[in-house]
Amino acid sequence: MTRPAWEAIGILHRRAIAFGLLLLVSLPATAQGVHPVSGRRIAGVMGVAGANWLVRPERVAEENPEKAIRMLELKPGMTVADIGAGVGYYSLKLAAAVGTSGKVYATDIQPGMIERLRATLAREGVRNVEAILSTATTTGLPDASMDLMILVDVYHEFAEPQKMIAELRRSLKPGGRLVLFEFRKEDPGVPIREEHKMSVAEAKAELEADGMVLEKVLEDLPWQHMMFFRQR
Repeated sequence: MTRPAWEAIGILHRRAIAFGLLLLVSLPATAQGVHPVSGRRIAGVMGVAGANWLVRPERVAEENPEKAIRMLELKPGMTVADIGAGVGYYSLKLAAAVGTSGKVYATDIQPGMIERLRATLAREGVRNVEAILSTATTTGLPDASMDLMILVDVYHEFAEPQKMIAELRRSLKPGGRLVLFEFRKEDPGVPIREEHKMSVAEAKAELEADGMVLEKVLEDLPWQHMMFFRQR
């Protein structure tokens, strides 16, 4: 077999392992409910055992995070939050975009994720990111302080989404935006478990019932919707 063929098999093998890992670590520890507005099944939270999946090399091709950051149109000095930040894959990119005059709050409900994030921040000397251990219904963020909040493949895992949206609204500045990144449920070609995907219709129905307004949807990323919401 030729070397290119072996390399192709290796790439497919690594992708299969990564996808298999997502299937395993995302299983909920307890039974999950459904959203009362849309009837969407709420997904289980990815555990710390799957943290390496968050920094897989394939993520660049699958999600194009550098393009996603540009699409957010961040400015130096902004205050932003990475909700459900995990090990900080996006937090570090946000930190670079808002610069030393800006600040990033990175929240997660799992101590193991926060520990890894803090270790990364210390190792790389990043000073404008604050890691916060949050809960299923609280963020620990200041009131009316955020220019922008991003939830990258996170909202669909909120165990109590209505309470969390109220909590996020509390921390948004007037005119602040809430941006959901969600794998496209409308696209069967996106190889992610169904409960870890969302449609635009589901997101719009759920968040607008909780006082948000869908301003725009960008479909420029390979697998994800970017849905921009503001407070009503």
